[in-house]
Amino acid sequence: MRIATWNVNSLNARQERVEEWLAYARPDVVCLQETKLPDAKFPHLSFGALGYDSVHFGEGRWNGVAILSRVGIADVTRGFGDDVDDPYPGEARLISAVCGGVKVASVYVPNGRDPASEFYERKLVWLDCLTEWTARVAAPTDRFLVAGDWNVAPDDRDVWSVAKMAGSTHVTPAERDRLARLRDWGFADCFRLVHPEVDGLYSWWDYRAGCFHKGEGLRIDLLYATEPVASQVRWACMDRNARKGSQPSDHAPVFVDLEITIDLTA
Repeated sequence: MRIATWNVNSLNARQERVEEWLAYARPDVVCLQETKLPDAKFPHLSFGALGYDSVHFGEGRWNGVAILSRVGIADVTRGFGDDVDDPYPGEARLISAVCGGVKVASVYVPNGRDPASEFYERKLVWLDCLTEWTARVAAPTDRFLVAGDWNVAPDDRDVWSVAKMAGSTHVTPAERDRLARLRDWGFADCFRLVHPEVDGLYSWWDYRAGCFHKGEGLRIDLLYATEPVASQVRWACMDRNARKGSQPSDHAPVFVDLEITIDLTA
């Protein structure tokens, strides 16, 4: 079972690139972020023609998350729920579904802009809400995977230059502490299970100043999984080829391969 995550930075602009990638990478489940589409305009039929069921949560011009699956989609939820005081109300940043017996969530964590801003403080609250939601909807013993653009580099190995990033969002102790709490709850970083000591493997590069070609990136697109899923990880990859060529997203798709039995009845 291959599960992928990709911030496509506008599906309108990247539909052809996404379809091309699906054809050669053949993931079973894909979590998409920043679709920038309302629900009514999501291309379900196009993905269906490629063999994927799909669900989407989008508000239009910004944000937007989706799940594509070749192994079924059931028990779909959108957002944290009506009883949660979402610090980014009305923004489409979380969708979950059961795909092939695995509960999968696609997340688009707020950027935070600047540590001195109220956007940053709300980002921390949003991550707290995600932790609380996780504990509410699943247990560490369940098959559960949360994937997406987390807008946090877990540690210094995931940053092209610690000195240049000092004082910026994505690398602050408070942001990293939120990810550590999720790992303490029962998640493992699937990429690090396969590449525990490798530096310089990033999933995002700024469009400006030739950052991609200079290797100046961040690893912020993550797949976190509970032990029943993480123990079955056999490979993990960041597909830099999808970041090349015409009109690429500023993110590369990241995927993991699992040696896991797919339950099509779930």
